[in-house]
Amino acid sequence: MKTSFTAIDFETATSHHICSVGIVTFENGEIIDEYHALIKPPNNEYNWHNIKVHGITERHTQNMPSFNEIYPEIKKRIHGKTLVAHNESFDRNVLTKTMRDYSIDYSELNIAEKWVCTMKIYKAKGYKPANLNACCQQNNIQLEHHQALSDARACGKLFLIA
Repeated sequence: MKTSFTAIDFETATSHHICSVGIVTFENGEIIDEYHALIKPPNNEYNWHNIKVHGITERHTQNMPSFNEIYPEIKKRIHGKTLVAHNESFDRNVLTKTMRDYSIDYSELNIAEKWVCTMKIYKAKGYKPANLNACCQQNNIQLEHHQALSDARACGKLFLIA
């Protein structure tokens, strides 16, 4: 089991448009860096379904930087790292599509084509359901669900004990 990796989580305003990112870096099983940012999605537009999930609204992001302004901070933390996410296909697709929107080449991140998925790991262990909230409750991991930094931190802790 790897003890050095980076856990990541995105919250979206609409489809793949990011409004929040949480990144937690683990070295030798310990958290050494945490990063969170609110991000202004294109035209600061939100779907009410997404707002119901995470509570982030236009008001929270109207004066925040856009993805391309935040990207150097994201790249600094994930370049060349093993990435872990709960439901990795969602987070990976959000990142790749957003990077495409801003004409940023995904390959410059030097990361695996598929990331490690804690949801798949816990499904394979027989967890039903295997969503982040249920996995955290079963393992007594603190979680403010759909808060990107909390989700990333919890995902990393789940990976450490998997």
